[in-house]
Amino acid sequence: EAVGLQPTRWSLRHSLFRKGYQLLDPYVTVSVDQVRVGQTSTKQKTNKPTYNEEFSATVTDGHQIELSVFHDTPIGYDDFVANCTLHFQDLLRSAGSSDSFEGW
Repeated sequence: EAVGLQPTRWSLRHSLFRKGYQLLDPYVTVSVDQVRVGQTSTKQKTNKPTYNEEFSATVTDGHQIELSVFHDTPIGYDDFVANCTLHFQDLLRSAGSSDSFEGW
């Protein structure tokens, strides 16, 4: 899930609503070491989407996972909204395991 997503400049320019009320059509891409391994569905007209979707990928010697949020635009390129990068070593330390993410 994401909370507090802010509208992009592009969506504000083409909005009929006031700036504070612009809703996004967000989706999330999942990448491991800059290789896309999945993408969620697009949630319509929300700035706090919940996805509850699963992705499965075999990763060997991976360093990081990146979650990027985009606004699905009807024409042209989708707008970047936000991203988060998590390092596998940090996740392993916090999980108390040293070699596996199976079932994570």
